[in-house]
Amino acid sequence: MSYTPIELKGSSFTLSVVHLHEAKPEVIRQALEDKIAQAPAFLRHAPVVVNISSLVDAVNWQPLQQAITATGLRIMGVSGCKNPELKAEIDRAGIPLLTEGKEKIARSAPKEPPAPAPIATPVTKTRLIDMPVRSGQRIYAPHCDLIVTSHVSAGAELIADGNIHVYGMMRGRALAGASGDRDAQIFCTHLAAELVSIAGEYWLSDKIPAEFYGKAARLRLDATALTIEPLN
Repeated sequence: MSYTPIELKGSSFTLSVVHLHEAKPEVIRQALEDKIAQAPAFLRHAPVVVNISSLVDAVNWQPLQQAITATGLRIMGVSGCKNPELKAEIDRAGIPLLTEGKEKIARSAPKEPPAPAPIATPVTKTRLIDMPVRSGQRIYAPHCDLIVTSHVSAGAELIADGNIHVYGMMRGRALAGASGDRDAQIFCTHLAAELVSIAGEYWLSDKIPAEFYGKAARLRLDATALTIEPLN
């Protein structure tokens, strides 16, 4: 078998998208710093995509880019850009121009009526991890539940479109209902997480009630708030 120094494989990653509704760099920087201060463990130095589809006035990209990166966020790409001159400026800055799925639909069928809201696909599979999840690892279970039968270290991240079950010490981050399923839940036998999130609603470690630290717990959404109860 011939040796090759590289290998290209398809993969998927979960990135936050920053939607800009203002082009003033100082306003954007302050707003981002305020947001990061609310969840520093989750957002500091986070990779993001910047969506500028809402900006209608002329945009001076360089100071805007500097304002975003000054907060510590790392720009992985820009989406929603419709201005050819601005596209060229962003390209010269070495930042990829991305196209989100909804943008593709709008261009390919601009005269078609809006599609009906998608029907949630029931979770029918489970991704099972039978080994410890180390710091820096990210495990994603698309369209299914995620079960980890061992420990999850601090700095590790579990993401599932369905439920998350951890049958060991849970010290990392757990994000259930990542695609928006508000019925998703998190089950832990030893809860000591840095962050827990269901459908975008999250708690950092200091928000988790102290009486549940290291204990078996079940988290779910009640209306719009996270709730926690003993796991019996």
